Amino acid sequence: MRQIRIKAPGGLENIAVDDAEEASNPGPGEITVRIHASSLNFHDYLVASQQGATADGRIPMADGAGVVEAIGESVSEFRVGDHVVSCFFPDWQDGDGRPSDFSRTPGDGIDGYARERVTVPASWFTQAPVGWSHEEAATITTAGLTAWRALVMDGQIKPGDTVAVLGTGGVSIYALQLAKAIGATVIATSSSDEKLERLKPLGADHVINYRKTPEWGAEMQRLTDGRGVDHIVEVGGPATMAQSIIAGRTGAHIALIGVLTGTGGEIPTAHLMARQQRLQGLIVGSRKHQKDMVRALDVMGIRPVIDKSFDFTALAEAFRYQESGAHFGKICLTI
Repeated sequence: MRQIRIKAPGGLENIAVDDAEEASNPGPGEITVRIHASSLNFHDYLVASQQGATADGRIPMADGAGVVEAIGESVSEFRVGDHVVSCFFPDWQDGDGRPSDFSRTPGDGIDGYARERVTVPASWFTQAPVGWSHEEAATITTAGLTAWRALVMDGQIKPGDTVAVLGTGGVSIYALQLAKAIGATVIATSSSDEKLERLKPLGADHVINYRKTPEWGAEMQRLTDGRGVDHIVEVGGPATMAQSIIAGRTGAHIALIGVLTGTGGEIPTAHLMARQQRLQGLIVGSRKHQKDMVRALDVMGIRPVIDKSFDFTALAEAFRYQESGAHFGKICLTI
């Protein structure tokens, strides 16, 4: 079978296609999955683009979607032919034993899904939403589940709430779609007027160009008649956090899911404290969270926004397209 490996010392120029032995037959509790798609996330980009970010020969990509080809003894949750999608933290099944690093994340600490077949424990996958393409299903593992956990599991979003989403990446667009499906009002930001116009048909009630309106936190206060927003899906980190805190109402929930602008910086802690806001960091979610999300997606009627798909042998080209920032929504790989 074909697979992708990142050769030492790393970097996009060291992504290579090679041949490997077919996946082994599944043992007890295992399944063999023919992987048909993956999708790109900022985490995957960091692993692939930075020298020394992962072990020599690592198979990248955390997201994998495909079809069950064989099942091992004692597997009852899946049947041959089921469409399935991988879990970001395969060992975090449920409960509060949340990981704090990526040592067991496919595509980072262990081999990922840029390959044609895998044989792994059945608990590393869940069912995919009914009727979704493999490319659509592959967007759930990281981006979809991050948005779901931020708003539904941690944020406890309710109909009538107001949600702020920053940018037009995969997590932000998923958060917009989920919030609208639940009955929330959404305020979205971008530096591109063209992208802001594309958010409106997806349900964005208000849009703000943050380059033209750098004090967008105050603008969100104005749009909510001074009350502030209930939930902020914060992807930027230090350069956007101050405005997110200003935008939030008293008691707002700020879900810190990204650090696109850096790993450290000043935070107006007095303002955060005075408004009694909750700032919560999170990394994706558990298998139970993913199963809950898939059940919800089966009835919500939303579908992910896919900007462009590449053949998985063109992974370096796909990462360079991601690097350009031209995409709107998810970039996928067809395997």
